[in-house]
Amino acid sequence: MVTCLGDAARAVLTTAAPMDKVRLTRAHAAAWAEGRLSPDVPVMPPDRPARPDRPELLLPRDMPKRGRGGNAQNRVALLHALAHIELNAIDLAWDLVSRFAGAGLPKGFTDDWVRVADDEARHFQMLEERLNALGASYGDLPAHDGLWQAATETAHDLAARLAVVPMVLEARGLDVTPDTVRRLRAFGDDDSADLLQTIHDEEIHHVAAGRRWFNHLCAQRGVEPVALWQELVTRHFRGGLKRPFNTESRTLAGFGPEYYEPITPVLPPRPARPPVDRQPETR
Repeated sequence: MVTCLGDAARAVLTTAAPMDKVRLTRAHAAAWAEGRLSPDVPVMPPDRPARPDRPELLLPRDMPKRGRGGNAQNRVALLHALAHIELNAIDLAWDLVSRFAGAGLPKGFTDDWVRVADDEARHFQMLEERLNALGASYGDLPAHDGLWQAATETAHDLAARLAVVPMVLEARGLDVTPDTVRRLRAFGDDDSADLLQTIHDEEIHHVAAGRRWFNHLCAQRGVEPVALWQELVTRHFRGGLKRPFNTESRTLAGFGPEYYEPITPVLPPRPARPPVDRQPETR
C-alpha cells in the first residue's frame, strides 16, 4: 500500500503500461488532495521512466514527416504525437515532485505539480479515447525519444527544470495549438479540435505554475527572474526558441515577452520571388 508521496511517484514512474500509469496517477493525485499521503520522499526517482514495448522510439531526425491534410491518417498521426507528449508529461510532473518537493518548498508547490500530473494523465486518456474512436491507439506509430532529454539535462537544479519544461516546452504547446485547432475545424473534426482546445486552456495553468515557482526560487536566491531564465534556457535547452509566440496565452500565464523575445532569433524576411521573365510566344 502506497502511503507517501515518494512511493506514489515511484509507482507511476516504474509503470510501463500507459493506461496503468494514468490510473495510478489519478488515484495518487486524489489521495494527495485528500490528505492520505505523507509528504515523505524516501528515495530519488529512477533516471528514466518505464516505457511500453510500443511505440517504437526513434531519434527525432528519424521520425517520419507528418502530413498536414485532413485525412484520417494525418489526424491519427497528429493525435498520436500529442498523446506521446502527454505520456511524457505525466512522468515529468512526477519526477519533478519526487526530485524536488523536499527541498524546503511550501506544500503549495507539491499541490500544484501533483495537480499537473493529474491533468496530464487525463489529457493522455482523452487523446487515447479519441484515437480509439478513429480506429487507432497509442503505440500504433513510432514516437521520438527526445522528450526525456529535458529531464536529464535539468535533474540537478529545480530552477533549470522549471525554466525548460513548463516555461519552454509547455509554452510551445500554447503557441502551436490554436493553429492546429483551426485546421481541425476546417477539416470538420470538431471532436479533436474541442479536445485540443481543452488541453490548451489547461496548459496555461501549467505554464503559470512554472513561472510562479521559478520566480519564487529567484526571490529565495536573490536573483532577477528574467535574466536567470534567459541564462538557464540558453545553457540547457538545445532546440532554440521558435516564433511565432502565442503572446495572449503566455500573458495569461504571467509569462511576458520580456522573458523570451530578447533571446529568440529574428528570422530574416523571405526574399521576394523574382518576376517571371516571360518571352513573347513565337509561332
